[in-house]
Amino acid sequence: MRIIGLTGGIGSGKSTVAHLFAAQGVPIIDTDDIAHALSIPPSPVLDQIAQVFGPEYLSDNGSLDRARMRQHIYAEPAAKKKLEAIFHPRIKDVAIQMLNDLPDHTPYAILAVPLLFETGSYSHIIDLSLLVDCSIEQQIARVQARNGLSKHEIEAIIASQCPRTTRIELADDIILNETTLAHLQSTVSTLHQRYQD
Repeated sequence: MRIIGLTGGIGSGKSTVAHLFAAQGVPIIDTDDIAHALSIPPSPVLDQIAQVFGPEYLSDNGSLDRARMRQHIYAEPAAKKKLEAIFHPRIKDVAIQMLNDLPDHTPYAILAVPLLFETGSYSHIIDLSLLVDCSIEQQIARVQARNGLSKHEIEAIIASQCPRTTRIELADDIILNETTLAHLQSTVSTLHQRYQD
């Protein structure tokens, strides 16, 4: 089974591309979904976050207070590293288990990792990297429309991610997501045919 690492900056359209591959019957393993599942109690990740950062970073229901944590890690770069050290190994373990559980006859699977190039910890797992790319202006506009974050907050997130030029250099395949959904569907269909061979 071939494993395609899907990545892209915030607001690039990774989720849309993942849905289009899923519509073709391709298994999608999304590390964001795994992280979200690990952020809901009971979870050993949350126990560790309470120990390292303090119980005030958990909501009243015991889940991760994402807004508070987001503010903290952008104010304190060292905190981001601590949070990643808690989350990333567990996310990777779950992702590998999910890949191992797929049927043997599966031609290929998509492993969606937003920080694929930043972490470097999936390079020995994937066979190819697929980047969803668009202009920074489009990233900002899409995230503002979707999440309601301020331009300053979005720019801080973009600055914390791998630079666009570096992602383009590192990617094996690139989907430019700057036009229509129909164009995106056509591009995904072409790649789907190629990845099955």
